[in-house]
Amino acid sequence: MAEASPWLTILGIGDDGLDSLTPPARTLFEQARTIIAPQRVLEKIDCGDREVIAWTFGVKETIALLKARRGTPVTVLATGDPMHFGIGATLLRNLQATEMRVLPSPSAFSLAAARLGWPLQEVAAISLHGRSVHALAAQLFPGQRILALTSTGRTVHEAAALLRQHGYGRSALSVLEHMGGRAERCLRLTAAELDETERFADFNTLAIECLADAGSVPVGAVPGLPDQLFEHDGQLTKREIRAVTLAHLAPRPAALLWDIGAGCGSVAIEWMRAAPGARAIAIEQKSERRALIAANALALGVPTLDIREGRAPEALAGLAPPDAVFIGGGLSDAALFDALWPVLKAGGRLVANAVTVEGEARLIALQAAHGGELVRMQISRAEPVGRFHGWKPLMPVTLWSVRKEAAA
Repeated sequence: MAEASPWLTILGIGDDGLDSLTPPARTLFEQARTIIAPQRVLEKIDCGDREVIAWTFGVKETIALLKARRGTPVTVLATGDPMHFGIGATLLRNLQATEMRVLPSPSAFSLAAARLGWPLQEVAAISLHGRSVHALAAQLFPGQRILALTSTGRTVHEAAALLRQHGYGRSALSVLEHMGGRAERCLRLTAAELDETERFADFNTLAIECLADAGSVPVGAVPGLPDQLFEHDGQLTKREIRAVTLAHLAPRPAALLWDIGAGCGSVAIEWMRAAPGARAIAIEQKSERRALIAANALALGVPTLDIREGRAPEALAGLAPPDAVFIGGGLSDAALFDALWPVLKAGGRLVANAVTVEGEARLIALQAAHGGELVRMQISRAEPVGRFHGWKPLMPVTLWSVRKEAAA
């Protein structure tokens, strides 16, 4: 099949309009016959007698518009680097790379890092533009530096409120507005100091230096969050067991986990926190528990966790094939393993935990048939016994972990 020639040009542009374009990008702009750009960009440039389409619609409508013009030269003006949380990266999910020509300008991350003197490779660069501000919670660690794209000036207030809620009110905020333009401004304050009456330009980038409040207990970056961070009804994979379970699941960037019988969602949530772009589908039959999963996902910074109603294996129909599967309640239903194993990707991992004798027997039988590793965990925690302390054992947990080999 012959490769398509580029018909779509995407030019990154700064707040100073056409002056931000490199000579090659300026030449492509001058040759353009159809321009699509945000209204704030169009207000700053002269498009002459070209066809101009103000970009006032959503992503789906944008994709539909461009597909309708496929093969006809179109130029899109996008802010900064279109391939970094931008329209270029979005369009690549719908168009071939050979159909697009992309010339970026410095991203907001690059501009902000240059102004603040922050080495960009040491910064967490995230986007809150069109996304839930709760995603910020997964990046909160003492000493962490964060650069965040925002949706509007209001995003700054939402982020500050979240920082205060999580015990990071002392964190230093820098709000960088209209970088590179005539209205450029940088306002510095702490999350605790931010007043509701403060107004920010909609075109801003938020920089955060994370400082934990006195007395707060920050969470770590590795799996095994404290149990008390999760709302639950008793259906919770305990901290120590969860850490071992995640180690066997081996989270990796962009990989998809199916969490079967998710309970309060602790394993799915920690999977998503463990690797950039990791995705998870939490399948839970009970509505009360799905509500707990949703609350925990927001509180712990993974608002994109996909929560599904249903019972496996029936609820698995139509789901994207997983890279890993976790079954927290054992594999007492023989049909469940038979439904999961064929759809698990080659090289993927299946991990199942059991606390009952019957569940353990099922895992032992499956290990005998399919290989893998069996681990039996017995955790005890020190608890008060009068004036002293004694060891209180948790129920033993048997874990079976197996990797699906690629077909010969």
